[in-house]
Amino acid sequence: MHKVVIGALVLAALAGCAGSKMKEARAGTPYKTLASDKATLVVAECVQFGWQDESVFGVDAGGFKEPTGAGGFTVYTTAGDYFVDVLSAGTGSTIKYYAAEDNMPAKRRLAALATCL
Repeated sequence: MHKVVIGALVLAALAGCAGSKMKEARAGTPYKTLASDKATLVVAECVQFGWQDESVFGVDAGGFKEPTGAGGFTVYTTAGDYFVDVLSAGTGSTIKYYAAEDNMPAKRRLAALATCL
């Protein structure tokens, strides 16, 4: 029981940290904005699955999906350094990808994301 409570507290703390980073990033320009003919849920689940691939991202593999208030989804990494907002656009989706830095991990996450379009 104690492990469950501690685990929940750790996740809540990480989500708070990630949430503030994501809010700050959204105030700026996305690293990349993309479009897809696929529905938001299909794109978001694909990105989540791709970002959880340990063979590509090693110990940094992690993808968490949450619904947004606008009917879309946000998929983000553990620390919130990389995330996408998948928003409804007609019958398809608009994908806004945010990265903390322009580095190789950002490019690998973008490549995994691109396979979901």
